[in-house]
Amino acid sequence: MAAHVLRLRIALLLGALRGDAAHVRRTILGIILLIGATGVACWALLTLRDAATDVAQAVIVLGGAAVTLGFALAPLIAGATDPLDPRRFVVLGLPSGRLAAVLAAAGFISVPTFALLAVSVCAAIVWAEHGVPGLVGGVGVLLGVATCVLLARVCMALTALFLRERRSRELSGLFALAILVVVVPVGVFFASLEWGGRVPTQLAEAISTLAITPLGAAWAFPGRLAQGGAESAMPALLIAMATLIVLGLVWWLLVRRLLSTTERPVSVRERGGLGWFAVAPGTPGGAVAARSLVYWLRDRRYLVNIIVIPFAAALTAVPLLIAGVPPEIVALVPVPIVALFLGWLPHNDLAYDSTAVWMHIASGVRGVSDRIGRLVPVLLIGIPLLAVLVPVAISLHGRWALLPAMVGVCTALFLSGLGLSSISSVVSPYAVSRPGESPFQQPQRTGAAGAIAQGMVMLGAIALSAPALWWAWIALTRDIEAATMALWGGVGIGLAVLIIGIAIGSAVFERRGGRLMEFAESI
Repeated sequence: MAAHVLRLRIALLLGALRGDAAHVRRTILGIILLIGATGVACWALLTLRDAATDVAQAVIVLGGAAVTLGFALAPLIAGATDPLDPRRFVVLGLPSGRLAAVLAAAGFISVPTFALLAVSVCAAIVWAEHGVPGLVGGVGVLLGVATCVLLARVCMALTALFLRERRSRELSGLFALAILVVVVPVGVFFASLEWGGRVPTQLAEAISTLAITPLGAAWAFPGRLAQGGAESAMPALLIAMATLIVLGLVWWLLVRRLLSTTERPVSVRERGGLGWFAVAPGTPGGAVAARSLVYWLRDRRYLVNIIVIPFAAALTAVPLLIAGVPPEIVALVPVPIVALFLGWLPHNDLAYDSTAVWMHIASGVRGVSDRIGRLVPVLLIGIPLLAVLVPVAISLHGRWALLPAMVGVCTALFLSGLGLSSISSVVSPYAVSRPGESPFQQPQRTGAAGAIAQGMVMLGAIALSAPALWWAWIALTRDIEAATMALWGGVGIGLAVLIIGIAIGSAVFERRGGRLMEFAESI
């Protein structure tokens, strides 16, 4: 049976080269690009034979951990159907343990695994040049490749179990966005390091931590042996072996679960192309969030507000530079302003619904569902944007010890603005341009309610964030230890204001439903 499954796996690989001409061209192009990338990676690794041991360790551990994470995330992002899904073998009546072992072995037969094996062999050659025995290098290759293969099998099984019916471009976009939030700050951090022919202290500490995690232990084991002997390598070896054992156990349990379930048919929501409604939870808050996401990503009135924010924040740097403020200080100013405006954005969100707000009121949606659902788009936009801009600003400033302070200030301004906006949009909504009209066409207003609401949200967020701003200023000018106070103080203030704002806004929404309908009909 094992030989039959392996032959089936090889047949599936060769079958990828069959089909229409366009499919064959895409497949061949992908293989050529993968071979080229593998060749470049192998050449780059082999150049480390003459490098210092700590440099080789840094490159191999970081690269190996990134590849391992890629094997885990690829099934979640691509959403490809597993041709060796255990449910396809249920008619054979095989024991779950035996089938799990065979399918795990078949997982080694794939083009990405072959490429990973070639790169891993080059890493073993590098370690042999640094005095690591060939057997130890081979064990490191086996542990690293096996971890990647099992992790891919586990994640593909989880995708088949839980994400199959919700697979959509929106969900893939969320996974890609999450990767962006991690990759960009890490890339900025690496770019800011001063190598000078050696591994920077900050990076050495990060590698030491990564070497005792499931992602990097297998790749760090030979290098640790070369650096500090068997005693230093033993923790990484034990963690790598424990990771394999745990992944094998999880894979066996998933195979048992898959053999006892049937593949779900294509659901109505998947056929209907409902977009964010197919991704969001089937709750009132999820429905509000999905509808808000559609508006924020398609309505020109929302898009203009989002696009203007980075330009407005960047323009604040011009007068400061003209006034003679040092550029490294000016680099810290725009990002908190972006956080402030992002929190301010939904302060009149309900008015943009126009008469469509009747759906929330007539259906009896609870205030908390409406308030939280409307904040989801801003959170999905604001968190990745700030995650990218904060490390960039700190890199331009040049002092990474201020990173906690910047995170605390931005968190306080952003979340405080969202909390106050949750109250403002139901307490004091004001007329805006109607759906379909130009976002630059504003209706005439008879009172100053709109200006007061905008000012109160913005000034209130600044006032509530004053402690975090003060601690950040102390960290910048006098005592860097205050950066930790700015971080935790900013996070605490932001979360407290957000929770209280949602609670107050929810209560007001439920009590003023009739007046909100009158307002919607009058604009």
